[in-house]
Amino acid sequence: MAINTEKNTYTIIFASVMVVVVGALLAYLASALSAKISENERLEKQQNILYAMGVNENEGAGSVNFVSTDQVAQTFSTFIKEQIVLEGDQITTDDNAYLIDLKKEEANAKAGKTRRLPVFIGEKDNKKYYIIPMRGKGLWDAIWGFVALDNQMVVQGVYFDHKGETPGLGANIKQRYFMDDFIGESIISNGRYVGITVAKGNNDPTNEIKDDNEVDALAGATITGDGVSAMIKQSVALYEPYFKTLATN
Repeated sequence: MAINTEKNTYTIIFASVMVVVVGALLAYLASALSAKISENERLEKQQNILYAMGVNENEGAGSVNFVSTDQVAQTFSTFIKEQIVLEGDQITTDDNAYLIDLKKEEANAKAGKTRRLPVFIGEKDNKKYYIIPMRGKGLWDAIWGFVALDNQMVVQGVYFDHKGETPGLGANIKQRYFMDDFIGESIISNGRYVGITVAKGNNDPTNEIKDDNEVDALAGATITGDGVSAMIKQSVALYEPYFKTLATN
C-alpha cells in the first residue's frame, strides 16, 4: 500500500523520526569526541598561558604563532614552574590549576561561595613571570585572556581571545599589534592597582609612553575595548592582595 505523503500525520511522523535520529547521532558524536575535545581545550589553555609569557613561535612583526600542539605539554612543564590556587586566605599548589573554569568560579562567587583564583608562575631567562587568567564581556559575548606580570606589576605579555566579536573590529583584540602594546605597561598608578585602559585619543598611537596605564584603542571597537579595560581592572582587583605580597619580595 502506497504511503500518502500529503497527510499532516506523515509530516509529523517523519519530522519526529528525523529529530530522534539526528539527536541520537549528535549525542553519539558528542560522547565519542568528548575526550578529544577536552584534550584540545587543555592544550589550547597551555598555549595561551605560554604565549602571554612570551613563549611562542612568532616570526616577523605581525604573526601570532603558538607552541605546536605536539610540543606544548612538554614546553608548559618546562617553563611553568608552579601553579597555585588562591582561595580566600589559603594558597595551595595544584598542577591542574590551569583547568579551573573561571565562569563557574564567578558563579560560585555570586552564590556566596569562595572563588578559586589560579596563578601560573613561570620562569624564562632567569626571570619570574606571574600569569593570571581573565574573563570579561565584549560587545557581543565573552572575552578572555591571560596577562603575565613581573613582581613589580609590569606587564610582560598578554593574550586575548573572544567568542563573537566583530571581524576586523573588536575581533582584533587577538591581533599581535594590539596585544604587544600592553608589554611594558604597569597595572599600578601612584600605589593603586588600576589595571590598563584601552583609551581613545590617548595621544600615544605608537605606545611609547609606558607610565600612563593606557594603550591605544582599536578603531571602531569602543565597546570591545571598554570590555578589555574592565576585564583587566576587575581581574587586578581579585588578585590585588596576592600582588601586594609580590611587590614586597
